[in-house]
This record gives sequence, C-alpha cells and structure tokens, in this order.
Amino acid sequence: MASTTSRSLNPRKTPRQARSAFTLDAIFEATIQLLVADGMHRLTTTKVAERAGVSVGTMYQYFPHKESLVYALNERYLEALAARIEATCQACRGRPIGEMVEALIDTYWRAKMERADVTRALYRSVAELDNQAMIDAFASRANAATSAMLASASDATFADLKSVNLTLVTVVFGAVRNAFERHLRPTEARKLRRQLVVMCRAYLEGVARPAA
Repeated sequence: MASTTSRSLNPRKTPRQARSAFTLDAIFEATIQLLVADGMHRLTTTKVAERAGVSVGTMYQYFPHKESLVYALNERYLEALAARIEATCQACRGRPIGEMVEALIDTYWRAKMERADVTRALYRSVAELDNQAMIDAFASRANAATSAMLASASDATFADLKSVNLTLVTVVFGAVRNAFERHLRPTEARKLRRQLVVMCRAYLEGVARPAA
C-alpha cells in the first residue's frame, strides 16, 4: 500500500472553543481504544464516531479519512512527549550529568510505559503513513532540549556536544522502545531501566571533560 502524503493527512479544521476541544478529546480517546482493541486495519471513522458519541458528520468536519485522524493522534502524542522532555531538561539545567541522565530516562520511560499498549498501537498505526515530518519535528524539539541541558552541566563539558547528545538520545529512545516491544515483565523492565542509567552515565562520564 502506498504511503499517504503529509498534505492529505492534515485535519480539515482545528478546535477554537472549549466544546470543540472536548469533542476532539473524545474522538482521540475513542481512536486509541479502537486501535488497541482492533488495530489499524479494522479502524473506521464510523466506529470512532460511535465510540466517541459524535455524529459521522462531526467527524468529517475534522478528519476526511481515518489516516488523517491517526496522523493527528500520533502528532498530538509526540507533541505531548516533546513537552515532557522539554520540561524535564529545563528543570535539570545546571545539575551534574548523572542527575540529568537519570531524569531524562525516567521521563521518557514513564511516558512510554504508563500506557504501553497505547504506545505499541500508535507505532503500528503509522506504519503505512508518511510520518517523517512529524518525527523530524519531535526530534528537533528533543535534541534542542537535551543539548541545552547537557551544555549547562555543572560538572562537565563536551568537546563535541552535538555527537554526544545524538548518541545519548538515540540510545535512550531506542532502548526504551525495544523494552516495551519485548513485553518485558515488570521486574525485567525495572532492571533494564537501572542498567540503562548506569550505561548512559558511564558514557557521558567517559566522553566529558571536567567543568572549568
């Protein structure tokens, strides 16, 4: 199946009032529930409208087809995730690198694991969509936040901050995704999280120079 272009995935309109935002929240939550229960291939806008308690006409005011709905849902998820990362990085500016790493991993881990079934469903839902622009926007925000955080470390500096930051976020984000895709038991997941912190702290300490 050919991918859908980003232009055709744009919603028809965005909510301007609290009532419209409430309706959109209901539509997104209904979409999540149906994706988790039945998957992308069984999802229809009619089913979503029924689950959300809105008319099909209301659905089409926002989304011309299910692909645009799923794209918007994933975009919203990544925007919320980026905001959580930015808040954590802002709160950790000026701290030692060890504290930064642990806070970053904790934030990303919690965001992905608190509703792991939803995270899996969302990853599967965009498999046939052109979501590169969405991914690039998230990566840009995450990179900016983590780079600024590392640059402010109280106990270290980095000769090649860009490469160090890229390595760190790639390892953290990739490891967490692999963890939930493996359906790890809670005890295994907790052990993995602790080891991920140890590994990332050791990496940063190994490539860092003492702060002036």
